Amino acid sequence: MIKRDYYEVLEVERNADANTIKKAYRKKAYQFHPDQNSDNPEAEEKFKEASEAYEVLRDPDKKSLYDRYGHDGLKRSGFEGFHGFEDIFSNFGDIFEDFLGGGGRRRRGPNQPTRGSDLRFDLEIEFMDAARGMEKEIEIEKMVACKRCKGSRSEPGSQPEVCSLCKGSGRVTRSQGFFSLATACPECRGEGTRIKDPCRECKGQGAVAEKKKLAIKSPAGVDTGSRLRLRGEGGPGLNGGPSGDLYVVLHVKDSDLFVRHEDDLVVTAEISFPQAVLGADVTIPTLEGETTFNVPAGSQSETLHRLSGRGIAHLQGYGRGDLIVRLLVKTPTRITKEEEELYRKLAELGGSDVRPHHKGFFEKLIG
Repeated sequence: MIKRDYYEVLEVERNADANTIKKAYRKKAYQFHPDQNSDNPEAEEKFKEASEAYEVLRDPDKKSLYDRYGHDGLKRSGFEGFHGFEDIFSNFGDIFEDFLGGGGRRRRGPNQPTRGSDLRFDLEIEFMDAARGMEKEIEIEKMVACKRCKGSRSEPGSQPEVCSLCKGSGRVTRSQGFFSLATACPECRGEGTRIKDPCRECKGQGAVAEKKKLAIKSPAGVDTGSRLRLRGEGGPGLNGGPSGDLYVVLHVKDSDLFVRHEDDLVVTAEISFPQAVLGADVTIPTLEGETTFNVPAGSQSETLHRLSGRGIAHLQGYGRGDLIVRLLVKTPTRITKEEEELYRKLAELGGSDVRPHHKGFFEKLIG
């Protein structure tokens, strides 16, 4: 999956200061916030994209790394990008005060449904599976909504009670002189309600651990870092809210046959000196199996030949990359006496000066 430039996402110049970047993100967050775009399924992705861009550009160390090395530099440093809405609301709370009613996190109020968190699963796959596409079954262990209480956390027939400390608001205000500070209620942890009769199955958590098998399908052309999104397979929602999503992050093993450069593949074909001089038909591997490659007469070592459309499929758009055949002339290290005589004859015919023959021990003894 190709990521857009973070400056392009927020529509700011590369020399923009921290305040300009913050204002730009505030504008994007308001424009694409899921609560404002319930009828636009693409808004959520744009909201996540803008949040990831802001997370990098607001941090001087991450911004410096990104400016120098781009997305690859961040990936090598361990940055994994977007982790879910809860991270956004807790890290960028001040951004959302204007349109979420104060405080970073959306307050649920008594029994209000809440979306589950997004989850990540790392999967290592074979090179050929990445190149050709694959269907695979994975097994994960995750929290799922409790079947007994259906995620309400209360015993069936029981209802949560309004928190006596915050009166159901989920927040308490402490005043000192002219200043007042509103924080999440310590009794109900900002939920506004308290569970008086916890579910016996999940112990009032609303979810239980469960192993689950999932079928995934990846298109041809994925690479390390590509993500597959499984909607609704993330963390369970609370109070009947929807589940989050599961992101399967792919890690592709190296190939013994090919070296990948974006969507091009490089394969090395070792040829002998006579084959390089006279030309030959040699067998090379491709994604579809072995094929015959015609080595032109007079080929030099390290010569590259491009076979159009025989590489990796383009994820964005149609067509495929190329297969690049790298010729490597192999020089023999051990030759027979007859071969040596022939090589010396060739050198003589070509006018090349070569080192004279040195007699071995037994040749000297016989002489």
